[in-house]
Amino acid sequence: MLILRKLLHDVPAMLGLLIIVAAVIIAFFPELLVGDLTAANRGNILYRLRPPDEQFLFGTDDLGRDIFKRVVLGTRSALTIALVVVFFAMLVGVPLGLVAGYLSGFVSEAIMRVTDVFLAVPQLILAIAIAQVLGRGAESAMIALAATYWPFFTRTVYAETRRVRSSLFIEALEGVGASRIRIMALHILPNVAAPVIVRATVGMGFTILTAAVLGFLGVGATPPDPDWGLSISEGRKYLPEQWWYATFPGLAILVLVLGFNLLGDGIRDLVDPRLRRSR
Repeated sequence: MLILRKLLHDVPAMLGLLIIVAAVIIAFFPELLVGDLTAANRGNILYRLRPPDEQFLFGTDDLGRDIFKRVVLGTRSALTIALVVVFFAMLVGVPLGLVAGYLSGFVSEAIMRVTDVFLAVPQLILAIAIAQVLGRGAESAMIALAATYWPFFTRTVYAETRRVRSSLFIEALEGVGASRIRIMALHILPNVAAPVIVRATVGMGFTILTAAVLGFLGVGATPPDPDWGLSISEGRKYLPEQWWYATFPGLAILVLVLGFNLLGDGIRDLVDPRLRRSR
């Protein structure tokens, strides 16, 4: 309850949480805003590149489709990609970090050297290369992002596990004959969960941004999917005259990524007061 009260008094974190909750509601119930979900992919050439007005709040694209409806439906795609990527990155990275941090010798060194190799290459460059090999599509983008994001969890968990590994209670557990798996799963993992949650929260926003970049570069979602990055890529050809085409999908990315970053900063402040933002 004390942690919850502290979080409630953190205005930026609450703003981030409000943005995320609103995005989740929009993703699960888009019909509340757009009505017919299939209408987002139906265009009318008579309304081509129409500026924002009462009928089309965000204007229309080059095929006469309502940009507002496509931005709303793109929320589900963005959150789905972020959740899937972060989940599988945690599924791989957290156990590897636990094993590398708790054990010593060849196994630990092998895991961390492979991790360092992945971290040495910029994630976006590596993700683009993997996505190109797998072929264009949202599924390929998710696989590429998950395959390049797990080292961040491994490095975080490794550092925290090393810190907890030297605690007296771990030595006591080893002294009474507790198994390594039991120690890692029941005693070390709960003590490293907080940094993992922070990493996952910030990683959601980072993944949304990176997935949008992949879509922009043409190795992510494919038409007619209502993808924000793809919409920006299509709309850049009409800048600056038809500014609304690329602007509103870009603002959607900005707001959602900002929401995850604000919430992640707030959780980080609770986890480690030494890093608390100055107010």
